[in-house]
Parts: sequence; structure tokens; C-alpha cells
Amino acid sequence: MFNLIKKDIIIQKSQVLLFIPFIVFFALFGEHMSPAFIFLIASTYIPINGYIYDERVESNILLNSLPYTRKEIVAAKYIGAIVYMILSIGVAGIILYLFNYDYMIRDIAIAAGLFFVFAALAFPLFYILKPGYIGMAVMIGFIVSVLILPPIVQFLAKHFTAITEFLTSLSTTILYFSGAGIAIGLYFISWMVSQFIYQHKAF
Repeated sequence: MFNLIKKDIIIQKSQVLLFIPFIVFFALFGEHMSPAFIFLIASTYIPINGYIYDERVESNILLNSLPYTRKEIVAAKYIGAIVYMILSIGVAGIILYLFNYDYMIRDIAIAAGLFFVFAALAFPLFYILKPGYIGMAVMIGFIVSVLILPPIVQFLAKHFTAITEFLTSLSTTILYFSGAGIAIGLYFISWMVSQFIYQHKAF
């Protein structure tokens, strides 16, 4: 399974080389952006590109001819995504620090939580949608989420005061642990869903 995880970084050599300039660009010109958003973009960079590359070259046909079970193939994607998320956030953190871009541990925690939620929603799509539509669907979904979620949160906070009051009554620690639990729970549910879909998919 380690080789399956390593595959994504090997086949993306050119994309990985662009990763650092990509983050440097945000460090120089993204002062108006939330650090959490930059960390989120960094964390999704390798996993999403890996899925899109697999779709483009139809690597699932090759993978299914190798001595790996479909369960292992899906597991490698989900475990690999966590590994690359941690590494990408670490590299992005170093770059932002070197360019004096202020951020807090809280920003990293928020980005990691949002990564789990986004991945939980996006990854099963790679096993459902037809080739040629996946990359576009994920990018549109990501952009729409970024544009729509903040107004929705503001609307809920304004009109559902009972929920707002309940959340504000909780300690920061409880909120973070609850959010982390929900995000990771969604990720593992997504893992099981993707595994079920992939087991029954014909190539």
C-alpha cells in the first residue's frame, strides 16, 4: 500500500515543483486572504491533482491489474491524502513564516478540519462521475463552497440566535474538538462510501 501512496507524489513531479511558487505567490500577494484558506488550498493540492491525473490516464485499469485489492487502492488514496495534507500544511507554514505572513495554530486547525470535510464530499465523486467531468466538478464545487458557505454561516448566525447562543456558550476547546470529531467522522464515512462504490465499479 505504501507504493500506492508514494505513486501520487512520483507521477506529480512537475506539479509538486510548482507547489512552492504557488504558496509563495499567496504569501506575497494574498495578504487580504485568511491564512486558513491558504492552508486549505495547500492541503488539497496534491490529493486532488492525484485524482485528476488518475482520471486523465485511466490509471484505475492498470491498478486493478496489479496485485492490490480494491479496498487497498481506496485506502491508499484516503491515507495518502492525510499524509500529503500534513506535509503540505507543514511546507506552507514554513513558507508563510519565511515571508512574515502572520498565522496562528488555529488557522492550521481550521484548514485541516475544512480539508476533511471537503475531501469527504469530493473523493466519492471521483468514483461516481464519468471521466472528463471529475476535475471540473471538483473545482466548481470548491469555488462555490468558498463563495456560498460564508454568507450561509452569517445568515444562520443572524437568524438562528438560539444556535448562536448555544455555540457561544461552549468553550473554545469543546468547539474545536467537536468540529474535529465531526470532520474526521465525515471523512471515514466518505472512505466507507468510496470503498463500497469502487468495489462494485466495472472498468
